[in-house]
Amino acid sequence: MNMEQLTARLDALESRAAIESLINAYANAFDRIDASLLSGIWHEESALDLPGFGQAGNRDEILAMAQNSWRQMPHMHHWMANPLIDIKGDSAVGTVAADCLFHDIEKGPVQVSGLYHDRFERRDGRWAFLSRRFELHFLTPLKDWVPVAGEEKYAPVEHQSLGKPSDS
Repeated sequence: MNMEQLTARLDALESRAAIESLINAYANAFDRIDASLLSGIWHEESALDLPGFGQAGNRDEILAMAQNSWRQMPHMHHWMANPLIDIKGDSAVGTVAADCLFHDIEKGPVQVSGLYHDRFERRDGRWAFLSRRFELHFLTPLKDWVPVAGEEKYAPVEHQSLGKPSDS
């Protein structure tokens, strides 16, 4: 193996790791209500399409959509699995399965499952989402589901980053 081949293999491994980190950061940002983390994974003109949850055509709209989601669903837990990523130079496409548990202030606990269809682009050495579209497989209310242990309280309270609930 020559140096050029070795460099190409190293770039492919580093690119895959960076893209998988973006996928994980997306889940963590939504679950932790972390607007700063969420902001850093998109290019300015990126798009996010979550049928039934909203659509955004740039990073600012994505962040506004996230704020609305966090008000409606103050508890989120995403599990991402089985990423398939195809990298060609500074562009990549991928799919990743998602299973999510949300506490919606109107519907109560719901389970959502589906498949994300992603496009990524590397600019100035940094990978970021260019677009993300969710293919909803199902949304299922979890009737009478209540956690029996843990520190999260499932009630329609606002998260600290969205404003404190009144003490009345």
